[in-house]
Amino acid sequence: MSSVLFVTGTNTEVGKTVTTAALAALRTDPVAVLKPGQTGLAPGEPGDVEEVARLAGPLVHGVELARYPEPLAPDTAARRSGLPALAPDEVAKTVADLAGRFGAVLVEGAGGLLVRYDAQGRTIADLAAACELAGVQVEFLLVAAAGLGTLNATALTAEALRHRGLALRGVVVGSWPADPDLAARCNLADLPSAAGAPLLGALPAGAAAAQSPSAFRELAASSLAPSLGGHWDAEAFATAHHPG
Repeated sequence: MSSVLFVTGTNTEVGKTVTTAALAALRTDPVAVLKPGQTGLAPGEPGDVEEVARLAGPLVHGVELARYPEPLAPDTAARRSGLPALAPDEVAKTVADLAGRFGAVLVEGAGGLLVRYDAQGRTIADLAAACELAGVQVEFLLVAAAGLGTLNATALTAEALRHRGLALRGVVVGSWPADPDLAARCNLADLPSAAGAPLLGALPAGAAAAQSPSAFRELAASSLAPSLGGHWDAEAFATAHHPG
């Protein structure tokens, strides 16, 4: 059985897709990327799995289980569209199948950890729990914002994961600014304490503008820690950005 990593965020638009792409880019074998619920796109429009494949290259096998046209939480988008909501058992079955065929499976959530996927209030955390009930061991990677307010959101998300017995491998800053302010620089030291897990990377703002999969792969390697396949050094990065 392969490694299964759920990528969630402290909020929407924090860099989950580019982080997922960076993880995929550092694999040397085919990797499955699953987006259980894609919102805000019409049929035929390229979604997050296509963006991951564009950035990471041809080793990505993308799977999308449900798509809803309005840019809303999956439960609301499903209800308004009249389309069926995602079933946790369907997600677990898909993850188990992919885990049996690929060396790694990356599952990208929508929005934050507790965004609702159906009328029963089930979340990406519940989808992960369904996978574990099906015998598939999973971990989470938390993508956080860089600046003011991120410590509270990170601590709340990490607490919710612990409460559910779900493992948190670490935190990645999804969009590190070119000119970080005082809060962002201080947060490099404080994020591990807030999360109760190590800081495992910081992707530069605008990373999705990489011109080729090879260029993006180099960027990913310099932005993610060795445990995620790169050579980024958290201590050296924090020292370089020390607030003084």
